[in-house]
Amino acid sequence: MELLGRIRTERHEMPEALRKVADAILADPGEAARLTIVDLAERSGTSTATITRFCRAMGFGGYAELRVAVATETGRVKQQTWQTDIGQEILPGDSLEKVLGVVSGNDIRLIQETGDQLDLAVVAKVAQAVAGAGRVLLFGVSSSAAVASEMEYRLQRMRVPTWSRSDAHSALTDAALLGQGDVAIGISHSGRTREVIEVLAEAGSHGAITVAVTSHPRSPLAEVAELVLTTASRETTFRADGFAAIHSQLLVLDVVYVSVAQRTYERTRQAFDVTVRAVEGHRLPEDGLPKGPEGDI
Repeated sequence: MELLGRIRTERHEMPEALRKVADAILADPGEAARLTIVDLAERSGTSTATITRFCRAMGFGGYAELRVAVATETGRVKQQTWQTDIGQEILPGDSLEKVLGVVSGNDIRLIQETGDQLDLAVVAKVAQAVAGAGRVLLFGVSSSAAVASEMEYRLQRMRVPTWSRSDAHSALTDAALLGQGDVAIGISHSGRTREVIEVLAEAGSHGAITVAVTSHPRSPLAEVAELVLTTASRETTFRADGFAAIHSQLLVLDVVYVSVAQRTYERTRQAFDVTVRAVEGHRLPEDGLPKGPEGDI
């Protein structure tokens, strides 16, 4: 995952002092890359020792390496003009052209960041488990519930026995009936939604394979899951982190879905053929006009 994306994702889990450093860098990465360690400490209201701890937390041996990484990434961003509006505030009087630029640029960047940091080895394990599962349970609340419902539809169309739930009591009941060979997938941007954590823990206690889809790999949800698929999120005006994470959640589960289809190719192809024929009579002719007794109407 790119550095700024990692900082943005992991800052919520950092101690307060490290979070101040993260905020100072994210506020103006280009400027931060030009600061000395003393300057950055002053800018963030911390100490040079805290800056050093931050560097180590990000996987760098020292501040010089961090500066180079930030400078390299910000330089790359400047070469891509569509990224210049990312994170920009949308004001009530802004034109729709600006709204479109900010929203589309943010979503494009979000999907790229999610793809860059996605662990494909974990994706393969999840897809293998789902392809052979006796039952698959998907659970999320609020905006994550819509993502769970979309994945339910896709897997059911491939003849994978799948249920999605948005009610905690129903989800807990279903989770209690899972067992060896079943899969439970919990979706939560923050990884701190109590109901999702409880459902995944319940499913795991009965032997089901548990999967977390979250933007925070060290969150409580990730801790109770056997497999973790991470997403990215970028907050803009009117789109809080949880809502902004929908596109990255869909991307991650879409990759899982296609990987499941690859593993069940013949079964999936036959299922698609059957379902296409089942709804074919409800499609309009190619010209879009129904035919009447006297021709087009």
